[in-house]
Amino acid sequence: MEKTLTLFLRIGGRAGLMTLLHHFYADVRQHQTIGPIFNSQIKNWPEHIETIADFWSQITGGPAGYAGRMPERHLPFGLREEHFQAWLDLWDFNCRRQLAPAEANELTTYARQIGQRLLQILQTKKMDEPSGPGS
Repeated sequence: MEKTLTLFLRIGGRAGLMTLLHHFYADVRQHQTIGPIFNSQIKNWPEHIETIADFWSQITGGPAGYAGRMPERHLPFGLREEHFQAWLDLWDFNCRRQLAPAEANELTTYARQIGQRLLQILQTKKMDEPSGPGS
């Protein structure tokens, strides 16, 4: 019986993931809407990309090395739905440019699901915050 390959292996393992992430974040850094947010927060791009590769490796069935707290890291940035949409559009574009159609679709589906959950978490946290003095 043939074992099905994980998405991680089908996208080329860590090397394929790193290629995708390098191209994607090059576009992110230049994007007029989300570029300023990323560029103001990330001081060490190689380290950031390695951390994000750990995250996506784990999501796609590769080695589980990500131990970060993804939702909490995004709380202070004031992200709105248009930021998520810009990120997802760039992600989709880069996945389609770098990967075979089936793998691009699968990776984009994961990203959209993660983005939806993150946006919901951020919106819930924002609603839980006091609205001003005396709240």
